[in-house]
Amino acid sequence: MSSETTQNDTSLGYEAARDELVDVVRKLEAGGLSLEDSLALWERGEALAKTCEQHLAGARERIDAALAVVEEDVSDA
Repeated sequence: MSSETTQNDTSLGYEAARDELVDVVRKLEAGGLSLEDSLALWERGEALAKTCEQHLAGARERIDAALAVVEEDVSDA
């Protein structure tokens, strides 16, 4: 995968990446594609899934940080 594709993936928001991933899966499940087209779609799907995972990991970190602050505030009270 080219660095240009990777750069584009990281600029996608979670919802946009998820929606495109759903579309990729739908096309793959429909079948009727050439092997080359199927492989290209699969590779795109993998990149999109990774982008979604990165967004979710970032959200998880933010939630954990917020919960740590709340727990600290509660223990100080």
